[in-house]
Amino acid sequence: MAKACEICGKRPRLGNNVSHANNKTRRRWYPNLQRVRALDQGTVKQVRICTRCLRAGKVQKAV
Repeated sequence: MAKACEICGKRPRLGNNVSHANNKTRRRWYPNLQRVRALDQGTVKQVRICTRCLRAGKVQKAV
């Protein structure tokens, strides 16, 4: 299962950890994904969406 939002497609970003001595090592920033029960064309499905899509109301949560 990919670490990506199923609504907007937000994926992990790449960059560097930079130490005080200016040493650089690769690292990743992961999106804040939540598993939510949502309505999709009248059926209830579990989707992994980022919190920005959740707060924006891009999915309708199932009761």
